Amino acid sequence: MESVGQFMKELAKRTPRQLLSPEEQLDKMFRSSVYLQAFQQEHPELTREDYLRSLSDVYTAVKEQYWCERCPGLSECPNLVKGHRTQLQLANRTIVSAIAPCKKQLSHEEDQKRRRMMRSYYASEETMSASFDKLEHDAGNRAAVAAAIQFCNQLGTGEKVKGLYLHGSFGVGKSYLMGAIARQLSESHIASLLVYVPDFIREMKDSISDQSYVGKLELLKEVPVLILDDIGAENLTPWVRDEILGVILNQRANNHLPTLFTSNYSLEELEEHLSISNGNRIERTKAARIMERIRHFVDVHEILRKNQRLES
Repeated sequence: MESVGQFMKELAKRTPRQLLSPEEQLDKMFRSSVYLQAFQQEHPELTREDYLRSLSDVYTAVKEQYWCERCPGLSECPNLVKGHRTQLQLANRTIVSAIAPCKKQLSHEEDQKRRRMMRSYYASEETMSASFDKLEHDAGNRAAVAAAIQFCNQLGTGEKVKGLYLHGSFGVGKSYLMGAIARQLSESHIASLLVYVPDFIREMKDSISDQSYVGKLELLKEVPVLILDDIGAENLTPWVRDEILGVILNQRANNHLPTLFTSNYSLEELEEHLSISNGNRIERTKAARIMERIRHFVDVHEILRKNQRLES
C-alpha cells in the first residue's frame, strides 16, 4: 500500500505540467488512505463520479487524517484549523466535508473551562495543578483528605455545607490539598477562587489610593467557593482585619457561601493574631467578631506531617 505521505510529497514536487489528473489522484488516495477506504466501505452506493465531483474535499480530509495519525501536538497542528480535522459526510448523496475537533482539542477546551472555573490570586502553579489522584496521604493528613473529598461531594447536592480550616506546620500539604479541592470542584462546574492571602493583602493596600480594591472585594464576597490560603501570614493592620477580612467573611456567612482556609495557626492562635491594634491596645472584641465568622462555619483539621518540601 502506498503511503499518504509519499502521495502528498509527490504532488508537491510536480510542476503544473506534471500534475496528476483527477482520476490519478483519486486512485492514489484510494490505494494509500485507510480512512478513505473505510468511508467507501461505509457508503457502497457512491460512484467514482461522486468522489471526483468532491475531489477537493476528499483530498483535504485524507491529508488532515494523515496528519492526525502522526499528530505533532496541538500547538504544531498543520491542519487548516488547528486542533480540528476535516471529515467526509453525505448530504443528498453528495460528499461534503465538515470540521470536527480532535481529542487533544477537546481536552484543551475542557482544561480551559476548568481553569476558568478555577481562578486564583497569586497561587503557585503547583497548587493550581494539584489533584486528588496525585495527592499523597498518610496518617498525618488522612482525616483532612477525607473531609476535603466529602466537602466536594456534598457541595453539589444543594445542602448547606461547612467550609474547612486546615492548619499545620510549613510544607505539610495544606495548599496542595486546597488546589485538589478547587480542581475537583471545577470538574463539577463549581467555580472557586484560591487566594494566597499575604500577596492579596499587599495588593489591597496598594489599591487604597484609587479605590480599585472595592471591585476585587466583590469577587471574593460572591464567588461560590472561596479558599483563603495562608491566613495569618499577612502583614495585618486594623483596616485589613475590619474592612477586608471582616467584610468578606460577614457577607459570605450571611449568604451561606463556604469559605476554606489554610493557616500555620490554630483557631486560638489566629484569634490572637487578629487582635492587633494601631496602638498598644489589644482589640480582642474585634478579633472575636472575625472569628465568629470562621469558627462556626468550618470543620477544623490539623495536618501533622513532616515538611514535604524538605523530604523531597
